[in-house]
Amino acid sequence: MTFSNRVPRGIAVNALTQALAALRDRGVAIADLTTSNPTRAELPYPDDLLGPLAEPAGLRYDPDPLGLSSAREAIASDMARRGAHVAPDRVVLAASTSETYGWLFKLLCDPGDTVLVPRPSYPLFEHLARAEGVRAQSYDLRFHGRWDIDLASVDAAPPGTKALVVVSPNNPTGSYLSAVEADTLFAVCERRGWALVVDEVFADFPLEAESPVTDWASRAPVLTFSLGGASKSLGLPQVKLGWTVVGGPEQACREALGGLEYLADTYLSVSTPVQVAAPALLSRGAQVRRAIHDRVRENLSHARRLAAAYPACTLLPAEGGWTGVVRVPAVRSEESLVLKLLEDERVLVHPGYFFDFDHEAYLIVSLLPPPMVFQDAFERTLRFACRVS
Repeated sequence: MTFSNRVPRGIAVNALTQALAALRDRGVAIADLTTSNPTRAELPYPDDLLGPLAEPAGLRYDPDPLGLSSAREAIASDMARRGAHVAPDRVVLAASTSETYGWLFKLLCDPGDTVLVPRPSYPLFEHLARAEGVRAQSYDLRFHGRWDIDLASVDAAPPGTKALVVVSPNNPTGSYLSAVEADTLFAVCERRGWALVVDEVFADFPLEAESPVTDWASRAPVLTFSLGGASKSLGLPQVKLGWTVVGGPEQACREALGGLEYLADTYLSVSTPVQVAAPALLSRGAQVRRAIHDRVRENLSHARRLAAAYPACTLLPAEGGWTGVVRVPAVRSEESLVLKLLEDERVLVHPGYFFDFDHEAYLIVSLLPPPMVFQDAFERTLRFACRVS
């Protein structure tokens, strides 16, 4: 049987995953500094948080392709706490941010077209683009005290580019899109006829940024899509609810919403119970969001304190999000370092190359684990990285 080119040939399991599986098969305890699942991070969740999913109204199936009005109104209202003014009819619901990317790539691109995606960033865009028959080309983020967009790499986009993707704050660099960068990108998108896609799933978690600007679709002069979801904002990846705000010129928004309605109507993937529950989940989930925010800020504070004792390692600034980036001595490959760290210290971290850093050596750590676990594992990581130097 021959499958389409959307599915990679000969998908291989990387060495770190193989080593981790072997240890777990032997029952070896691992200190996991890669976790991105808040439901596994020993956070306090209200016992009745998911109660609204059992509302009787969820038994009635009367779908709206763009989402039930009650849910869209609740999401638009919730955005006001970040200072964004969003009309409910500009909100589109999906089952996840990944699904939203699929819809947007279908909406904006023909097969073979290109979307620009950041590097370094979460290693998902290439797979999402490939699944839609679209090419993902990277533009670079450069670190000069903070991570900035390398505009030369944006300008080098090939003909057939249809959209520019920004992640704000970026995962893993933690960098927010600045107002100066946004104005420049708006101008580039207007000149070249691109749409702007701003993934803001971590927007609720500022760390070292002062009053970061968010909800870019609500203030954009070009066709812009701002993405969010319950997975991060409410710490509920299992409820499968994402949303997109469509912004920009009125005519472009109307056409985009019409196209998204057509695509969403083809799938109707968002469950009725989660849409009915959305207003209550957004209200109750604020408690979980605060717990996550407190956790990552506490762990970042511990990381700064611990890193100060290991001057050969540098914990880079983290404006927002759930991750920390550590620059370590490049005396062996990242793969060798993380494998040896797992073998000797039973600590799991991600190497920078997983996120497409353009040179070595970086380690990526999650700020979600329980503080005692995080402090012990992070200090062992720093000590180990310095010892091999």
